Amino acid sequence: MTYIVLLLGVFLNALASLFLKETTNQVGEFSFKAGALVHAGMKVALVPYFWLGMTCYAISVVLWVMVLSRLPVSIAYPMVSIGYVMNAILAYYWLGEDLSLTRILGITIICAGVVLVARS
Repeated sequence: MTYIVLLLGVFLNALASLFLKETTNQVGEFSFKAGALVHAGMKVALVPYFWLGMTCYAISVVLWVMVLSRLPVSIAYPMVSIGYVMNAILAYYWLGEDLSLTRILGITIICAGVVLVARS
């Protein structure tokens, strides 16, 4: 059950990133100057994807604390890298981002590392 909760938390964290990316796709690029940040922040707050992302992050934090109460951080934290795998696949299908051979190789290496850590 602990690993299911961990994977759910990692999935929600990856999903939150995609929701925030979709938010920026709708808002557009903005400057890092103080006045522009306030204006951009107001625009971002009006995008529903932003609130979906924040909700996913909040739930993932609660799940993460639950997982840490049951697993050593040296086991739990490397599992977070599965989020890179989920994120790359979801971004490919949802956002049309590139999933090149190099990225697939990197994902494969990440998966192998997670398996090694999980078996240790």
